[in-house]
Amino acid sequence: MAASKTQGSYLVLFWTAITVLCAGVAYIAEGFGKLVLLIGLVGLVASLVGFMKIKPLEGRTAGPAGVPVMKLVGMLVTWGGWLVTVIGLHLVSSTGGRIIFALAGIAVSLVGIIGLLPTAFGRSAAGKAGSTSFVAAKTTMEHTR
Repeated sequence: MAASKTQGSYLVLFWTAITVLCAGVAYIAEGFGKLVLLIGLVGLVASLVGFMKIKPLEGRTAGPAGVPVMKLVGMLVTWGGWLVTVIGLHLVSSTGGRIIFALAGIAVSLVGIIGLLPTAFGRSAAGKAGSTSFVAAKTTMEHTR
């Protein structure tokens, strides 16, 4: 998950802060919940600042850059599938109707996840032939030659 000790440390801080933040949101009505929420926010900001600090230490990305607009479209379609499912819960009270909305939402999300996002990142869609334009990053051994 992490390539270096610094990345691992900030990743652990990030996940711990997210967990503490969620606990703070769950118990925000109590005085201690507000303190836990504040601690979670401080930890989250500290981890994000740490990630930005070590970003220049990373090497070149292994694949092609991709199209930013397609990435946004893929994320919006994926989020739209989730939205279809959640809105369906409020529109229909029957179990069968809710199942239909949930399955439709899952289908829309899968189109975004399996169909749009891989092509946005320069890879082929699932089930299609592989892209031949993949550029691998140099390894440490190749840099020393």
